Amino acid sequence: MTTTEGSPALLATLPGEFYTSPTIFAAEQDEIFEKLWFCAARSGDLANPGQFKKVQVGRESVLVVRGKDGVLRAFLNVCRHRGAALCTEPEGQVKRSLQCPYHAWTYALDGKLIAAPNLASLKDASGEGIDRYEYGLVAVALREWLGYAWVCLADDPPSFDDDVIGEVTRRLGDPTAVDHYDVASLSVGRRVVYDVAANWKLIVENFMECYHCATIHPELTEVLPEFAQGLAAQYYVGHGAEFGSGISGFTIDGSAGFETLPGVTEDQDRRYYAITIKPTVFVNLVPDHIIFHRMYPLAPDRTIVECDWLYTADVVAEGRDVSRSVELFHRVNEQDFAACERTQPAMSSRAYRNGGVLVPSEHHIAEFHEWVVSRIGEHPRADDPR
Repeated sequence: MTTTEGSPALLATLPGEFYTSPTIFAAEQDEIFEKLWFCAARSGDLANPGQFKKVQVGRESVLVVRGKDGVLRAFLNVCRHRGAALCTEPEGQVKRSLQCPYHAWTYALDGKLIAAPNLASLKDASGEGIDRYEYGLVAVALREWLGYAWVCLADDPPSFDDDVIGEVTRRLGDPTAVDHYDVASLSVGRRVVYDVAANWKLIVENFMECYHCATIHPELTEVLPEFAQGLAAQYYVGHGAEFGSGISGFTIDGSAGFETLPGVTEDQDRRYYAITIKPTVFVNLVPDHIIFHRMYPLAPDRTIVECDWLYTADVVAEGRDVSRSVELFHRVNEQDFAACERTQPAMSSRAYRNGGVLVPSEHHIAEFHEWVVSRIGEHPRADDPR
């Protein structure tokens, strides 16, 4: 920690190995991605019975499936017989059931085992016929919120209200503020998937601060001039950055976007809010649309980021041109991810062996680092032979 007389203390970042070590990444998979609520899929992508989506959650392959009763459920993508993957395609549609391609064990959309070769001859240890639900697919906890399906692999999931909804409330200061945007009613106008050669934490850290905005986001700071204020810009991340006086909409050229979402209040109009929901979700609120990111960490140095631009159903159904609003944040994404990819190689440098420096306005990143360490506990260093 570095200080000068009369100045605030500079904070240290996590050591570089936290961004490169397979051992630490495995601990994060175990203690973070596989024990906390993880945003898996847009519910509207699975509107019809039999639609499914395969999602990687930590080390587990998870199926999110719409049942015949209209209920969305999640299961581990593993046949109970010999462990074959039920579904190998990333998404699809089945008529009435899910069938393992290995030995044809077949499961209803609610996970019940309904058929298998010679099923009648299968007996449990007591000689009774096997319980079709006990030997059905392994269920995963699922909650729907903001129009997305969130899953949790933990046997005893943490409070969704505290860990997910609570993150939004703490950022906006009002538990009803996000409700004004009615995110669940919106439709996907554009989706872009980014394959980022960087650790997931670098992406989180980048999103949480605006110290870099004046340096790499010229289009964004043109629309949100408060974001060009260097260290002072950090205040506006999540607190509502106001559009510039000559700006009509959150678009690449500042021109007008679409009609303000019906529930948006006067205080929320002409403002941009950024929210981080740990561990893998970013929500960006603007008056006429929502930008929703979710991350899928695949390796210490690789993260898939799926970004949805959400608009009213009328805007999407009528095929209205969303390109100007999409282009603004698509450029921001490309600029941010390029910065993270420039940073990733240096995490292996001896210059970063003990970490880097956080300036005082980045204290919230230090809090994120403390949260990560509190989750994974003490683990061997990457170069520890144990």
